[in-house]
Amino acid sequence: WWALDFPFMRRYSAAYLAKHPQMRGKDLEATRRACEKFRQIPTSVMNFVEGTRFTPAKHSALDSPYRNLLPPRAGGVAFVLSAMGGMLHSMLDVTIAYRQQTPTLWDLCCGRLDPVAMDVRVRPVEPWTSDGDYMGDPAFRARFQDWLAGLWRQKDELLTELLGPAGWPADFRPLDF
Repeated sequence: WWALDFPFMRRYSAAYLAKHPQMRGKDLEATRRACEKFRQIPTSVMNFVEGTRFTPAKHSALDSPYRNLLPPRAGGVAFVLSAMGGMLHSMLDVTIAYRQQTPTLWDLCCGRLDPVAMDVRVRPVEPWTSDGDYMGDPAFRARFQDWLAGLWRQKDELLTELLGPAGWPADFRPLDF
């Protein structure tokens, strides 16, 4: 993603931003610049809506309503859809379920990867999702979060099906794209 000039988002805590106010909005500005460029050239936008650091402790601390996922973070998705101005018409919803401990990149390169369960779905991007103001309109924000939570409920049910009744191993971390 670095080679493709995609922006990397860093989600700073409120405490960090209180100590470093100059960092507020940096990610949004980088994303805005990237989206302007992407409006002119064919591209793909990758968004890790859940984040990339699932742990059982974080799952518990966030009081996630999902069995297999952390709660989705809607702001970044809403921002990209708005910045792209309706140019995105569909999305690939990719779910990968590892039935073993999550492999490292080195495991993957060395061929030490047990079979995985994967599901890829093409989903339409609802036209209304690029028309609102996520930051400034509480009604739009609530609608967007409800829409994303519905997708997340479906994804959570799918992961339960892919993994079977035993669920995740104790040291397991799902990858979600």
